[in-house]
Amino acid sequence: MKLRLIFTTAFMLIFITSNICAQDWPQFLGPERNSTSPQKNLLRSWPENGPDVLWTADLGIGYGGPVVKDGKVYLLDRDDQVGDKLRCFDLNSGEELWRFEYDAPGSVMFPGSRSVPVVDDKHIYSCGPYGDLYCLDLQTHRPVWNVNIWTDFGGAPGNDPSVEEGEGSGGFSVPENFPIWAVTQCPLIYGDLLIVLSQAPDAGAVAYNKNRGEIAWKTPNLGNESYASPSVAKIDGEDHIVFVISSTNPIGRSELPQTLGKIVGIEPLTGEVLWEYDQWECHISVPSAVDAGDNKILVIGGYELGAVMIEVERQADGKYGTTELIRTEEFGDQTKPPLLIDGYFYAQYGTNNKRDGLTCMSMDGEIMWKTKRDPDFNKGSMIYADGLILATDGSKSLYLIDPDPNEFKLLASAEMLTATESDDRMASRFGTMNWAPIALADGRLLIRDQSRLMCIKVTR
Repeated sequence: MKLRLIFTTAFMLIFITSNICAQDWPQFLGPERNSTSPQKNLLRSWPENGPDVLWTADLGIGYGGPVVKDGKVYLLDRDDQVGDKLRCFDLNSGEELWRFEYDAPGSVMFPGSRSVPVVDDKHIYSCGPYGDLYCLDLQTHRPVWNVNIWTDFGGAPGNDPSVEEGEGSGGFSVPENFPIWAVTQCPLIYGDLLIVLSQAPDAGAVAYNKNRGEIAWKTPNLGNESYASPSVAKIDGEDHIVFVISSTNPIGRSELPQTLGKIVGIEPLTGEVLWEYDQWECHISVPSAVDAGDNKILVIGGYELGAVMIEVERQADGKYGTTELIRTEEFGDQTKPPLLIDGYFYAQYGTNNKRDGLTCMSMDGEIMWKTKRDPDFNKGSMIYADGLILATDGSKSLYLIDPDPNEFKLLASAEMLTATESDDRMASRFGTMNWAPIALADGRLLIRDQSRLMCIKVTR
């Protein structure tokens, strides 16, 4: 595989920075992987044009969001004609400090980047849409180790032109033995482990030694393909890694047996499957599971069940069982897990068939309110900080919301994102598609649209 490492001279000038960020956003969904930030002093109102844009940086099309560590912004960018590009920017200036590129050409429907990296004190880890998992040294910017979470476990390369493609019943090409929408994994660091849901033919969940890349454990394949990244839930005070597995895609995988999906709990250090719930019905699962507290786990989707809450409990024989508490089609989100704020869930329930907008649901499944199309929220991203919600709507606007289970309380909004027309036949039906996860660090909100990364000042 051909590798390219590109530096800018500016990097050498600002390698030593005098301003260390007090707050980082080091992984998918933030410090605690729950879309919540400790940031304080958020602006309570905005000018008509929105809060100040501090800088922008050009990007390729895609859906991969940024992370922030020690004053540096990292994002996996992509050129489908060439491959993946892990890029590093200065948080204060937007100057590109360095980038690491590797060859991984290829394109699927909704082309471009997919995932969010994770960074610790020494390394940054990212997973590309064709399964290329890289660990890079933060000082040298060179690979420490790399694997492929798909082809290493019996998967046929999704970007190999010699591999025959099957034809989906929906009229679009489906790469044989490859996820329809490509590999979409935001890795999870757990102690010395880096955990992903490979869901390849010969492996389901996989844990690597994060420093050396050796396989620490792997499970068998867990069922159908999935696009949901791992999350952590407390069960009886102990950590369980939770994975969400899709039901069979009735359009793209019509030739396969049509089976329900699963919610699976795994012991973090050994990979032992501790429990399964096998009645999940969502054929393109993207949102991670949410720890709802008290041994409860909420999983939501958009194709088309909506939401399921289960309770996990240890039985008399020491094993775990699951009980379904709530099943509803009135709450969901096609791409992101919900926010949990003071016992209420908030999600953007816009799907292929629904336009329920921002929706609030109680812990017992009661729908408190829906914005529908006024305003319309559809596959955007949200962060809870300083008692407020910062939200993109999946299109062009940024919102500031006071979370209240009694009513939708809008404090401010501004059209700040741009629209870019896609050449992809399927993607062009869905409009603007500004669906990437957002990040908040040191008073700056980082948002990408389909052509640029924006840094916005949202604090006083």
